[in-house]
Amino acid sequence: MNIAGRIDHTLLKPEATEKDIVDLCHEAVKHGFASVCVNPVYICTAARLLHGTSVIPCTVIGFPLGAAFIEIKMQEILAAKAHGAREVDAVMCIGKAKSGDWKAVQRDVNLMVQTAQGCGLKIKIIIETGLLNEDEKQKAAEIVREAGADYIKTSTGYFGGATVEDVKNLKNWAGPGVKVKASGGIKTKEFALELIKAGADRLGTSSGIVIIQ
Repeated sequence: MNIAGRIDHTLLKPEATEKDIVDLCHEAVKHGFASVCVNPVYICTAARLLHGTSVIPCTVIGFPLGAAFIEIKMQEILAAKAHGAREVDAVMCIGKAKSGDWKAVQRDVNLMVQTAQGCGLKIKIIIETGLLNEDEKQKAAEIVREAGADYIKTSTGYFGGATVEDVKNLKNWAGPGVKVKASGGIKTKEFALELIKAGADRLGTSSGIVIIQ
């Protein structure tokens, strides 16, 4: 199994330097990772370094809290496209989900998906499984499915990580038209393989090199 081709090689620490991003991109190309996922301030650097390779430049939207105005998230998506992103990982409004305001969550997700796909970007919606109960996870997954997102993503990594059970459930709830990205706490090859077996199409991790070795 080609694990490397499923890995989003990730560096989202606030203290990450330009040199760190350069190294990240070189590593991704060397090992054949699916993408590089970086903070928006570095997406232009990543896009430039990855140009002409098979590695996708990806950035995050509304990260990590999902609590920005939807108008700001939409502008972030458009700016990401303008600066060279080909994929975005966008955080839904978690607080509205916890409040039971699913109409607001649906609007948030729908507008992010429409904005991204309207400018040619693939979009992964982060629902933050570590902060939701089972009913909330299912409702969020159904909203992501109805919005037509490319992926549903478990976590930012800041509030808990991926679990095998969550991946299985999200695969079922989101349906065959939505891929699953597992993220957070993926540090070993064994766990990576478990998540892939459970249905994960992508793995977001900063431990990609350790995993494939």
